[in-house]
Amino acid sequence: MQPIDKINNDWILQFKKPLIIAGPCSAETQEQVLETASKLSKASIPVFRAGIWKPRTKPGNFEGIGEIGLKWLQKVKEETGMLIATEVANATHVKYAIAYNIDILWIGARSTVNPFSVQEIAESLKDTDKIILIKNPIHPDFDLLKGAIERLIAQGIKNIGVIHRGFSAYKNAPYRNSPNWRMALDFIIRFPNIPILFDPSHICGQRKGISKIAQQALNCALSGLMIETHCSPDKAWSDAKQQITPEKLLEILKCIEFRNKNTRQKLEVLLLQIDEQDHHILSLLSERFKLSTIFGKLKKNYNLPIVQHNRWEQIIDELKPYIKQLDI
Repeated sequence: MQPIDKINNDWILQFKKPLIIAGPCSAETQEQVLETASKLSKASIPVFRAGIWKPRTKPGNFEGIGEIGLKWLQKVKEETGMLIATEVANATHVKYAIAYNIDILWIGARSTVNPFSVQEIAESLKDTDKIILIKNPIHPDFDLLKGAIERLIAQGIKNIGVIHRGFSAYKNAPYRNSPNWRMALDFIIRFPNIPILFDPSHICGQRKGISKIAQQALNCALSGLMIETHCSPDKAWSDAKQQITPEKLLEILKCIEFRNKNTRQKLEVLLLQIDEQDHHILSLLSERFKLSTIFGKLKKNYNLPIVQHNRWEQIIDELKPYIKQLDI
């Protein structure tokens, strides 16, 4: 099998920089799909995305429109000339997507976390010349993402990219999914030949902040953006809060600037990582303060001393080896 950093993966050169993929979280109706696509096409967006099958945490929610939505995507391609993209989670999805000539397929974060699912999808895509994108797993496991790419390469798939959609965030974090800039930057350094796109919609979890973090991603030399865009986002059947209108997307794109990675400002990239760590620290301190407050009330109720010296000494003894391990 060819090493990841040796594959000639130049599919992204056919697109202007940055590559923009946009469209609704889910295909809901033909009218919704075509209206959104028409507006995006007029804004010169090259790739239209829409979820056909939607993996949900709980049963009973809207889980995608199914095969009929692929016909709507075909119609988008016929009427606008845009490339079309959707998520696949198993071999059956792949079979339908290929039958309807979907141009770009992506493997979602819930699938990437499962090597069996990735292997099934990779085998069903054997030797395809379609563009296959992989979203990072929901937890920051670099080897899991690397393994998913290797499974695709082993099946003769050459047009590969990654979507950085963030990771499950600790409670009270400023984002729905933590950006974890360090992992994105490590990926760029180790595999500069694999395009990595940024998904501000899933990271923010809401419309506010999409423009700012999209610019930050491009400052870090990511290759493009996948942004959820809906003609009537407030009425969306899934992830309504994080979707924006095509008009808002165009407004954002007019403001952001794409910087070549050779001119990337190292200080700015480091500051992003520091800011992210500050958020984590404050979130943890907030949780610790809440627990300490509850503990203090219990001490008062049971007439216990505020300072317990044995406990203090125990904490110090337990933390000393951990501090050495952290090399502080």
